Amino acid sequence: MSMIESLTLMLALIYSTSLLYWSGQKWGAIASVATLVAATVSTLYWPLFLCLVLAAAAIGVLGRLWPQWVNGEQRINTQREVIQHLLALSMLLVGIQFAANAVMLKMGITPWLMRPDVGDAFLPIAGGIEIKAIVTLGLWDQNHPAAAVMLTLVLLTGLLCKRAFCGWACPLGLAGEYLYKFRKRFIKSELLPPKWLDWPLRMLKYLLLAGLLYIIITMPTASLPQYLNGNYHKIADLKMALFFITPGLVTLIGFGIILGLAAWRRQGFCRYICPYGALLGLLSFLSPFKIRRNTEHCLIESRGMSCDKCTRACPAAINVHTQANIRSDECQACMRCISACPKKEALQFSTRNGIQLSGRGLIIMLMIILFMLPLIAYSSGYWVSQTPTEIRMYLIQHLNAIGH
Repeated sequence: MSMIESLTLMLALIYSTSLLYWSGQKWGAIASVATLVAATVSTLYWPLFLCLVLAAAAIGVLGRLWPQWVNGEQRINTQREVIQHLLALSMLLVGIQFAANAVMLKMGITPWLMRPDVGDAFLPIAGGIEIKAIVTLGLWDQNHPAAAVMLTLVLLTGLLCKRAFCGWACPLGLAGEYLYKFRKRFIKSELLPPKWLDWPLRMLKYLLLAGLLYIIITMPTASLPQYLNGNYHKIADLKMALFFITPGLVTLIGFGIILGLAAWRRQGFCRYICPYGALLGLLSFLSPFKIRRNTEHCLIESRGMSCDKCTRACPAAINVHTQANIRSDECQACMRCISACPKKEALQFSTRNGIQLSGRGLIIMLMIILFMLPLIAYSSGYWVSQTPTEIRMYLIQHLNAIGH
């Protein structure tokens, strides 16, 4: 595990433990610390120890200077934006480290910078194939094990807390938000498509998802060991990087369409193109937590007022103020509607039987899923790629000649 991975992981887990403590869940905080320390000790990996100390010190200093951050008392929108930007910064540093590692391999130099395994999160097909191998053959891939881990935990967030990964963690969603805001500086109109066109466009991401699932499902089980041990899979991450670095005409047109959609309407990429969003949208129907409107407290029913602040705040254009339960596959649990509501009792992110999850609670859940599980996977030996550096160095020299 690289230093940037270790530091990000420890900061997230120490922060979530702090939120647990200040939310009154002291036993949960103790359990979190015990798991964190046990997993770290079991690895015997000194960078993790160092990052644990640094993270604890950083959160301690933060608590002294800005206690509202450590206590989780900041506004929901502010918390979400800071978390999104910090995770995006972490992924940017991971990308830089990955690129430096690949350049050294290409030059025939043994890399002094580790390859960050979390980059395998951008290999969803590989992750799906690995999960299929685990389920059908009990076979764990040794070349990109982090791909299966990352895909599993992202899907787990969809099952437990709707599309909160999209709304709180995804760097592509954040980039789309900036593109949309940039376009709005020059063209103020929303330029929303008519409803009869919006629905078919939303189905595009499900068609892309169906194509990806078709590749995974139709791959013969008997051929999985051969594929997972093949040269293409060993450097699938480098193949993916090459696809983005040296795009062809068709790829450039595709990128142009994606950027255009992101700038055209808010969450345009998430709404129309992203297959990850499609999969999480389907899983979100099974999530026990949903945005729920309490009509006894809502100004519309309780006082007969005309209020639609929650709907106007929703980036997915969901008519929150007209529904009792928001079941839409486009809801990203961003909680902007809750933050905008003038009656705080009127909207909650809760289960059917009334168990509520605050913004602080949602952060805790996401941080534990997204970072505690990778730590456990690392300590169990299911995170770091076992592909020898010599083989990666040889294969990168013949990257263009390697096919499926």
